[in-house]
Amino acid sequence: MHIMLMESMSGSPPSPNVTASVERPIEVSSSEWMKLLQSVHIPRSNVNSLIMNYLVSEGFKEAAEKFCSESGIQPSLEMDSLNERIQIRNAIQDGNITRAVGLINDLHPELLDNNKLLYFHLLQQQTIELIRESRVEDALEFAQNNLADKGEENGELLPEIECTLALLAFNDPVNSPYGDLLHTSQRQKVASEVNAAILFMENQETTPKLAGLLKLLLWEQQELDKKKVKFPHMTDLGTGQIDPST
Repeated sequence: MHIMLMESMSGSPPSPNVTASVERPIEVSSSEWMKLLQSVHIPRSNVNSLIMNYLVSEGFKEAAEKFCSESGIQPSLEMDSLNERIQIRNAIQDGNITRAVGLINDLHPELLDNNKLLYFHLLQQQTIELIRESRVEDALEFAQNNLADKGEENGELLPEIECTLALLAFNDPVNSPYGDLLHTSQRQKVASEVNAAILFMENQETTPKLAGLLKLLLWEQQELDKKKVKFPHMTDLGTGQIDPST
């Protein structure tokens, strides 16, 4: 709904012949904005389809099966085809990168050879897991044998290598400036990258439609800002919170 409203407001630029008074900044109050939002009707089936698309794309098989039984929305592919992606995702989220790499090679042997950036991020994550376990010497040896040459081949990777190894300089790396690398969100980031790469190999959508809509929402807000339109912004995509002061 938020997107549909912004698309209608950000429309075509005014004709050069319009008067300056027409070009004055538009301002929409919070109450007006909420009233407009409530007037937009989106069929429940469309919302359910978006949810199912997200669950299937991200490999949440059990949740997708339960949602299918509750909503009646059928997935776009066979649920059994998710099993390999689920195993790979679980391995990465458990920090077992060696198992994840083995599973990827079993599923698509050419994937990591062709996608060097993805392979680098898996090797980087393996180094992070060794640091997490306080295996300093093993982490240094692994990085020297597996990351160093990647940095020589592609200088753009050096900052990522440096940030990873910088964790070793701190007694409490979790609370260091680079501690975010040790958070579970880092594992999820790598798992999502692997998942998207597998979907691409299998000629499937690599990004859930819901994520595309959220990107469109942010773009529409930026476009309205450029046009000096004052309106309540959605400031938290996770909760859909709208800030009336923006």
